[in-house]
Amino acid sequence: MLIADETPTTDRPLRESVRDAIRSRIFEGHYAPGTRLVERDLAAEFNVSRLPIREALRMLRQEGLIQDRASRGSEVAGLSPKDVEDLFDVRQSLEVLACRLAAARATDKDLKHLARLLDQAERFLAKGSILEAHRANSEFHDAITAIANNDFLRTALEPLQGRMHWLFRHVDDLPELIQEHRDLYAAIASGDPERAATQSASHIGKYREQFPQNELATELKLQGKRP
Repeated sequence: MLIADETPTTDRPLRESVRDAIRSRIFEGHYAPGTRLVERDLAAEFNVSRLPIREALRMLRQEGLIQDRASRGSEVAGLSPKDVEDLFDVRQSLEVLACRLAAARATDKDLKHLARLLDQAERFLAKGSILEAHRANSEFHDAITAIANNDFLRTALEPLQGRMHWLFRHVDDLPELIQEHRDLYAAIASGDPERAATQSASHIGKYREQFPQNELATELKLQGKRP
């Protein structure tokens, strides 16, 4: 069933609550790559009709978190080593632009929102709430895209965000990641688009290099298995 903080409200459609619940289960490893997602079973698990399940799966399919197999129906998508490389290639192009635009367009309100997300990540980490800390870090990147205020850029990034957030759940050194985000925040807050772009490229490049170079080790890590 839906947990308390995922209970639908009058201004939030049920399909979005279901989508967020399924997404969280994917991020937490409850639904591992290759797991079949059957509408009937999910409807029973979440105690809802099949319609919001169908809509939630459609949205997750657009994010790249699930895929269709001719013989198996919907299943949780995995990421091969080549997928990871390709994803970083595209992300480096798009997020560097997002940070450049954010530096030029961020308001005081926008900067306060980014700072709050960073503070949240640190508080969650201090409490040992790792999933919530990862979620705050993901929201930090989403907020930068929103601040960039470019509809075409947002449309290009949206299908990638779910996979990038899932990928970064495998980063082990959260204090280092949060510090990286604070450096990126400082660059955006400076109002210097080139500084923000340079910091963004450095941030993405650093984590590209941290994923294992050995393809088998990379694949095992992303599948949640040990070599």
